[in-house]
Amino acid sequence: MDSLAATPGTGPATSPLPVIRPVRVARTVQDLPADRAVVLGILNVTPDSFSDGGRYATTDDAIGHGLRMHYGGADIIDVGGESTRPNAREVPVEEELARVLPVVTALVKAGALVSIDTMHAETARQALDAGASIVNDISGAGYEDAMPALIAERKVPYILTHRRGTAATMGGLAEYDDVVADVVRELTTLRDRFVAAGVAPEQIILDPGLGFAKTDEQNWAILQNLDAFTGLGHRVLVGASRKRFLGTLLTAAGKTAAPVERDHASLAVATLAAAGGTWGVRVHDPAATLDAVKVAAAAGRRP
Repeated sequence: MDSLAATPGTGPATSPLPVIRPVRVARTVQDLPADRAVVLGILNVTPDSFSDGGRYATTDDAIGHGLRMHYGGADIIDVGGESTRPNAREVPVEEELARVLPVVTALVKAGALVSIDTMHAETARQALDAGASIVNDISGAGYEDAMPALIAERKVPYILTHRRGTAATMGGLAEYDDVVADVVRELTTLRDRFVAAGVAPEQIILDPGLGFAKTDEQNWAILQNLDAFTGLGHRVLVGASRKRFLGTLLTAAGKTAAPVERDHASLAVATLAAAGGTWGVRVHDPAATLDAVKVAAAAGRRP
């Protein structure tokens, strides 16, 4: 008999509880595919997401969407409780935890492999305790002091993202001599700090941080030179889905394409990234992207 996600809120303002199917085989990091790019489905449990306008801000709606992505084939569900768009407000840890923990708990109960998208070590710790398996931290050089020790202790994969400044300041920090070389150097420096703190190199997944302290032209330069990142000896994650530089590319009649109008372009970037040897892609439409990365893998195989 199906069980219910009893953890989420059940007050009068909430939706009916999502149904969780019985778990047959729980997914683990070791079960991730090695013959194609991994697909991370984005789950923003925030009222101010740039991409979906807070569509999944309630616990029940977030769980329902996470389950749809999970049952639709997403390899990982990336759960975040704080918007990372430019000028987004900072969210207190207590509020972030209230948003993400019930969602993480319910998705893990359903057998999903969950990553926690957070810049806060305490949120990462509690999410790992709730069953999350990966930490996705976009804080860049601004990582919390406690984060390296936590990752070393828990021995979980850690997505290390390039970003300068904060959500409020990164827009003015996109000055590089050579964006590819500079981002590679800064990511390598961050990687070395985590390794020095006891994190095993194989735990680290590098994300060049498209859209974080980068102009449209700089984002394209990074995508044109992904081999500079895959050549560093770590798995590489690309997260371009619905980002502003795609909206600029798709400008029509002087109007920038809205986030929901960027899905086809997002799919194209994910396909190119997968074909370029990246370990994974972080997307809003994992079902379509799963088909795309399978095509990219098949096209790259040699007889």
